[in-house]
Amino acid sequence: MCIDLIIEDDRWSATALDRLAPRAARATLTRLGLDPDAHELCLMACDDTRIATLNADFRDKPRPTNVLSWPATDLAASEDGDPPALPEPDPHDPDAGFLGDIAIAYETCMREAAEQHKSPDDHVTHLVVHAILHCLGYDHMRDRDATLMERLEVDILGKLGIPDPYRDTSG
Repeated sequence: MCIDLIIEDDRWSATALDRLAPRAARATLTRLGLDPDAHELCLMACDDTRIATLNADFRDKPRPTNVLSWPATDLAASEDGDPPALPEPDPHDPDAGFLGDIAIAYETCMREAAEQHKSPDDHVTHLVVHAILHCLGYDHMRDRDATLMERLEVDILGKLGIPDPYRDTSG
């Protein structure tokens, strides 16, 4: 899995993002039956100010969020709630393996991890898995789609030894 990691906020350099993101991507693609070595994505590690600008520009929501994704192709889930059709490798198209772009915000991620009593590494890994699923056409707009996406996330994270992120661990 090739991840073009762009560090815009130096605080990310003190994290294990350069190790966590490829691990999360490989686990996600493997779980979906895709060849991790045939795919790539771009991950920008930024701050809340930058992601708020992106969120305003692309979603008309002028506030920070934890992670954003921009799929390279439209792989939307079907209307009947089935998973999206996953991309087929095309040896004649050098861009066929590009999944999309992801931006992740330092302050929001670290704040959420602390509030949810999760390790920053586990939370960041979850957000990368979540964003990659979005790049592959999964979403959580409808309850049925949200359930499918959450189950996939829990399964992928479990294989990485990370507890279910949707269970309350605050005690």
